[in-house]
Amino acid sequence: MAGHRIFSVSVESVYPLYITKAERKGRTKAEVDTIICWLTGHDERSLESALSLSFEEFFGTAPRMNPSRFLIKGVVCGVRVEDIEDPTMREIRYLDKLIDELAKGKAMDKILRCEPAAEASPGS
Repeated sequence: MAGHRIFSVSVESVYPLYITKAERKGRTKAEVDTIICWLTGHDERSLESALSLSFEEFFGTAPRMNPSRFLIKGVVCGVRVEDIEDPTMREIRYLDKLIDELAKGKAMDKILRCEPAAEASPGS
């Protein structure tokens, strides 16, 4: 069975839409790039060259998918991301969810699922 049509779409054709969505809400291209790099393990240089890939190739060849991505929960396009069975579609929806959170004004440390720092115990 062939994959979903979005799998063959180039990331660079959707990337400007992510940026526009973020910028409309006062966020930046740099924040979009930070999210994508966090999710995929790309750095700025490798991200730039990987944007020409299809979504399937982009996620299939990502340097290091972030293990914390499984903490991403919620609904995108009416579907719970954690319930998506196809791995490529789930990765695409993880990215969509992170961009949605950015556009909704969520703090970057929350978007990137950063662990809160352990507080120092008093009297140490």
